[in-house]
Amino acid sequence: MFAATATQVSGHTSPQLNDQIRHETQERIREYERNDRNALITRRLNELEHEWDVERTLQTNFATLSLVGLALALKSDKRWLVLAAGVPLFMVQHALQGWCPPLPVLRRLGVRTAREIAEERYALKSLRGDFDDVDGAKDPDAIVRAVRA
Repeated sequence: MFAATATQVSGHTSPQLNDQIRHETQERIREYERNDRNALITRRLNELEHEWDVERTLQTNFATLSLVGLALALKSDKRWLVLAAGVPLFMVQHALQGWCPPLPVLRRLGVRTAREIAEERYALKSLRGDFDDVDGAKDPDAIVRAVRA
């Protein structure tokens, strides 16, 4: 069975580690809430736009290791082709199951999923007041403006 894309990484991460990542995010948000400084929130939002999520990190590492294995096979020893061929297998495993050997290491290093980054982004935007114009009305234009904010 294939894992759901949005939750596949967190589903293969220990509950304690997921809780730790969530707690660290909530603490950052609380700090901005206490300071209530729009400039600081805007700076953090810019940082979040450039934060690499776990998928991007894995893709870059997979590609790099495959290219290194290929280069080493061409330059020194054909047995390096095992690396060049083995790494894409891990990539397929991650795409289908949401898990691969480097994932636990990256999660322990604090690399977050796109969803976890987005949760912090929307919480900060809410603190900054980006969604204040959206009321209970079902105005599609207001909803679209809020999402774009």
